[in-house]
Amino acid sequence: MWKGLRLSFYHMKNLLIVANWKANKTEEEAIDWLREVSSRLDRDQISNKKIIICPPCTAISAVSDFIRSNNLPFEVGAQDVSRFEEGAYTGEITVTQIEKLCNYAIIGHSERRKYFNETDDDVIAKAKLLIKNKISPILCISDIKQLDSYLERGKVIIDNASGTGIIFVYEPPSAISGGGAFHPEDPRTANENAVLITQKIGSKITILYGGSINPDNAALFFSLENINGGLVGQASLDSSSFISLLQKC
Repeated sequence: MWKGLRLSFYHMKNLLIVANWKANKTEEEAIDWLREVSSRLDRDQISNKKIIICPPCTAISAVSDFIRSNNLPFEVGAQDVSRFEEGAYTGEITVTQIEKLCNYAIIGHSERRKYFNETDDDVIAKAKLLIKNKISPILCISDIKQLDSYLERGKVIIDNASGTGIIFVYEPPSAISGGGAFHPEDPRTANENAVLITQKIGSKITILYGGSINPDNAALFFSLENINGGLVGQASLDSSSFISLLQKC
């Protein structure tokens, strides 16, 4: 079915898997999820995986504390951050408020654009603040045109792209799961766009695929030569589903 598509041995390469819980889970539900996953998951099964949990902001502190106190093999990220520094910005969560709790933050997600009218300039402003405060941006890219816009607006992207200075996520909005349905992009197209993103940046970078990743397709997407892991939404909410995904890849 995937004739001509170059795959790598995903069980041998290191993977980065980001769980984006979106607007789901209370503190208590988040801790229950962590207990369930950590009790059922064999550490040998994730020896080649870095796992970043991105809870809602109300649970970041509790999740961070639980991971530290129980020495769990997870890291913590935020789902978003303000484009502003401290000040009179009612309702905003600033970089300085999360920097002791998170090493990563998702920015530029298409849901932020769709529901909150975020612009490319907003995303670049967030990237600059995160990098200034030594938090790695997890930068979502809907398509190559959007990446071009980022590169035109912010030299900061090129300057900090290599390694995990910035984690790039290719996530076409049409592939984002919802209502229980999964409709991922064709793996060949995902791999080709990952190549284009790397070429545009011009250095070795970390690229994840996002959009309808689930236990049935994760191994295929993560085995693609130019994909280093995934941004997992819906399939990360249920602990059993997430455990199955990790075990299969």
